Amino acid sequence: MRKFLGLLVISTFLVLAACGGSGDASGNKERETVTIGYFPNLNHAPAMVAKQKEMYQDHLGENVTVEYQTFPDGSTFMKALAAGEIQGGLVGPGPAINSFISGVDVQIIGASSTGGTVIVSRDGSGIKSWEDVEGKTFISPRVGCTHDVQFETYMKEKGITSERIGGSMKHVTGEPARYQSLFEKGDVDVATAPEPWASVMEAKVDANVVIPTSDVSFGETLPAAVMVTSDVMIENNSEQVQKLVDAHKKAVQYINDNPNEAIDITIEGIADITDQQLKKSVMENAWERTNFTYEVDADVIQEFGNSSHDLQFLKEKPDFEGFVNKSFIQ
Repeated sequence: MRKFLGLLVISTFLVLAACGGSGDASGNKERETVTIGYFPNLNHAPAMVAKQKEMYQDHLGENVTVEYQTFPDGSTFMKALAAGEIQGGLVGPGPAINSFISGVDVQIIGASSTGGTVIVSRDGSGIKSWEDVEGKTFISPRVGCTHDVQFETYMKEKGITSERIGGSMKHVTGEPARYQSLFEKGDVDVATAPEPWASVMEAKVDANVVIPTSDVSFGETLPAAVMVTSDVMIENNSEQVQKLVDAHKKAVQYINDNPNEAIDITIEGIADITDQQLKKSVMENAWERTNFTYEVDADVIQEFGNSSHDLQFLKEKPDFEGFVNKSFIQ
C-alpha cells in the first residue's frame, strides 16, 4: 500500500511538472518555492537559526524562494507534508512514525535535538512525584505525540496508565504555549512539556518538576525533533534535499558554537509566532536540558515505535525499513 501511494504521488508530481514546465519560452528558469515547517519550541531552534541567518536560502540558491510555515502540533505538520504544502522541516518523531505507518511517504533525514521533554505539575495539585499522578489529568500536544509516548511509557513501567487503556489518568490535549494558562485555571494537573514551556511554567506559575529530562523515557537518546521530507522530494529533488540538510547541519553547528546568540534568535523566533516574549534566564534554563545534534539513531526510533505499539497507539508493531535515511547527513 505504501508503495502504491508513493507511486501515485510521484506520478501526479511528474504530470504537474510536465504541464507546468521548468522555464518560459525564452529559456529562463522559473523560481521554485521551498516551504519549510517547524514549531515554536526550543528543540526546533535550528529552523529558527537557519531562517534568521538565511542558511536555507544561501544553500538553495537564488532561483529558489524559501518560505516558512509554523504548526501547533505534529499531526497538522504531517498533513501539510503529505499534501505537498511543505517540502520538509522539523517535527517530533511520534507524528512522523504514525504517518509512515499509515502509508504517508515520509523519511527521516536527520535529527534536530535530543532531550527537552520535562514532566511538570501544577502548584497546588499535590503532585510531587510520579506516585501522585494516579487519577490526575495530564496534557500533551496530541494523543500519541512524542511527549505523550515518553510520559506514558515511563508511567506504564511504574504501573500507572491512562483511561484510554484501562488506567486512571485522564488525558487532554492542547498547545504547549497555552499550558501556563491551563495551569493557572486549574484545568490540568500535569503537563508533558517540551522546552522552553517547562521552564516558563517553573518561572511563572511555580510548576514542579515531576520527571526530569534525564529520567523520562527516551529523554536523552530520542530525537526531540527530526528533520523529514517526502519520498517525492528525495526521488525527484535529491540535490535540493542535500542542500536542505547541509543548511540544517550548519544551523546546528552554529547553535553549538554560539549558544548565547542562538538563544536570542530562538527567543525572537518564538515571540514572532506565539506573542510571548520569554526571559533569557528562562531560555537558558531550558537550553541546559537540550542537546542539539543532527545525528539520528535508527535503533532508538525503533524502540520508541515499539513502545508506541505497547501503549496501543499503533495497532501493529512497526517495521521501519526505509524510514530513516542517513545518506544525506554523512
